[in-house]
Amino acid sequence: MTNAALIHLDRIPDGGFADAAADLHGDMEPLVLYRDGNDVRAWVNVCPHAGRQLNWAPGEFLKSKDGMLVCAAHGASFELQSGECVAGPCRGESLRSVEVEVRDGAVWVRTAG
Repeated sequence: MTNAALIHLDRIPDGGFADAAADLHGDMEPLVLYRDGNDVRAWVNVCPHAGRQLNWAPGEFLKSKDGMLVCAAHGASFELQSGECVAGPCRGESLRSVEVEVRDGAVWVRTAG
């Protein structure tokens, strides 16, 4: 796991997204981060439908009017609490969650211990 901050919290708009990369068990993985006030949720930035990244451009993600993360490639909609696909071609599947924490004004991958 990484020992460096992923991003400073103030670089993620409240109610918005950012991208980052983290070393997860020896592999660098692209992440999508979602900020909800002082809380941040993170998932590996790979749609379970076709294995593509969710963003339409670097750091640019789609959010539906009803508050879902939308895959730019095929329109799958993901719930922002659980990462579960609730509409589209991968309904019932989920994004791979990554445990993160906000500490010292930055977002960090949560490490065991």
